[in-house]
Amino acid sequence: MFSIDGHILHIVNKSLDVHQATPFLAGVAVAAAALAGRYGIQAWQAFKARPPRIKTRRFYDGGFQPKMTRREAALILGLRESATPDKVKEAHRKVMVANHPDAGGSDYLASKVNEAKDVMLGKTKGSNSAF
Repeated sequence: MFSIDGHILHIVNKSLDVHQATPFLAGVAVAAAALAGRYGIQAWQAFKARPPRIKTRRFYDGGFQPKMTRREAALILGLRESATPDKVKEAHRKVMVANHPDAGGSDYLASKVNEAKDVMLGKTKGSNSAF
């Protein structure tokens, strides 16, 4: 309210009337909360429905050592150092299937896999790799 020369003027701007804006803003807030809740539920359902993530082992970061050790051979074959000969042969076969030169694998990697098998089985003392 303003007073000008003893007269009281009421300035009412209908577009800014607080009593009319409150229900509108409350409705907008409810609609926004409903949409956010809907989005959250859909995102959660999509998250739960995704296929389980396969836990993969981390690969060995280093290169090959000049003379292959039992530890390195076990890392190449994905075994423990105390693995049985049957486990060594089975692991060797699986790794060779994936890395065989006739199937597009590397000659170098195939020779290292064979060397790892020999070291784990105690057939060699040093590196007999052609590479």
